[in-house]
Amino acid sequence: MSEPSEFTSRIVSVEIQGLRYPVKSDLSADYVARLAAYVDGKMQDAANQVPIGESTKLAVVAALNIADEFFRSRDEDRDDASELVRRAEHLEQLIDEALKE
Repeated sequence: MSEPSEFTSRIVSVEIQGLRYPVKSDLSADYVARLAAYVDGKMQDAANQVPIGESTKLAVVAALNIADEFFRSRDEDRDDASELVRRAEHLEQLIDEALKE
């Protein structure tokens, strides 16, 4: 799921909710920046949803939103995979029937 690293582990500085965080990673700096921007956006969404001042609670709401998004995506992928298997089995059946004729 992660992009291949270009270099060995290093520190990348990212900003989330106006605070700088050093992130040690073997992923590319651009990829880590994209991850941080995504999390920052989710934190902003959570701040707009729930008027909470405490950053820990805000982070929990953002984490729950990200987990929900992940679970929905994973479930959709499973449904898509099941549909592909069903279609492949149907095509196999059609081919077998055509070869028998």
